[in-house]
Amino acid sequence: MSTIVLLGTVASSFLGFRKDLIMSLKKNGHIVYAFISQYRDESELKRVESLGVIPIIYHLNRGGLNPLADIKQTYILANKIKHIDPDIVFSFFAKPVIFGTLAARIAKVPRIIGMLEGLGYPFTDQPEGLAKKTKLIKVIQVFLYKLSLPKLDKILFLNPDDPKDLIDRYNINVKEVVVLGPIGLNLESYPYSAIQERDFSQGLNFLFIGRLLKEKGIHDFVAAATIVKAKYPQTSFTVLGAIDNANMGALKQNDLDQLIATGVIDYPGYVSNVKDWIAKSDVFVLPSYREGIPRSTQEAMAIGRAVITTDVPGCRETVQHGVNGFIVDKWNPQALAEKMIFFIENPKYLSSMGLEGYQLARKKFDANKVNQSLIEILLG
Repeated sequence: MSTIVLLGTVASSFLGFRKDLIMSLKKNGHIVYAFISQYRDESELKRVESLGVIPIIYHLNRGGLNPLADIKQTYILANKIKHIDPDIVFSFFAKPVIFGTLAARIAKVPRIIGMLEGLGYPFTDQPEGLAKKTKLIKVIQVFLYKLSLPKLDKILFLNPDDPKDLIDRYNINVKEVVVLGPIGLNLESYPYSAIQERDFSQGLNFLFIGRLLKEKGIHDFVAAATIVKAKYPQTSFTVLGAIDNANMGALKQNDLDQLIATGVIDYPGYVSNVKDWIAKSDVFVLPSYREGIPRSTQEAMAIGRAVITTDVPGCRETVQHGVNGFIVDKWNPQALAEKMIFFIENPKYLSSMGLEGYQLARKKFDANKVNQSLIEILLG
């Protein structure tokens, strides 16, 4: 039995993305602490606690870089960790990996593991190039990675491109790199739902799910939708997700208002019953600029939806082109629209490609299998 600290950011990530891992650790008798830097309200904390973990609140500014504040909070975090005296600290997301690793080393934790589920905005190519401020943040982030990652016992990535673009490119000295693959899903929570047979000439529904960030490809989705609607006005396009103000690539409210005002998309906003919306859709679309391995795509595949995504790190790990969907060039709304139109004009592929995606999800995205591998990595 080990005492394990899971060091993340928002409480919702523990509820949405770490629940199955936590349940597996608890089932094996481990004591688990959840370090949380942001939460909505006390009820959300209670929900985290109901998983059987001990929530600990710490402070870390998710957005921006304030070196003095971050140094101060690192030492405060180190004292919190030292008081618990864990056997393992497992951190995820960029800033927790950086500062959580330094804090855990200060606290002399025996085993320290970090996981980067994507490299984030500073490492994501933009069609107009990176802004000067973004380039500066990237330089600072690389410096911090060079400072912190060598102190890890293992660093985990989800796709093979990320370690090449970070560890290899910047010659960061690390003890061990592991490419884990997708975090996976509790597949029972995302049951297969066959496409409803109907008169498809009445229109298809294309679904986008994600934080409303430029690099998720929201503008490309809307531009492609505009092209498609000009030819097939019955087609509907649904966007689910909220603005993430702590992220550098977040849409401004004014930008979102302008997108909604076009009348091209339906925008219900943030919803908690994502699987129901996927089941009501015909095709899932994620024209992202870069991902770790997108969870939304895994959910869509598990439910049995064909996917259109981009040829970028993370996204290309989910789709077999022409089998369970299509991969198109990034920043190319025209190519995106052409594949949408393919499904409109060839609806027979909705079911067959959706079924292929479902079978791939069963094979690659089972959280039980992934968590078993992850626990073996954590416990060494």
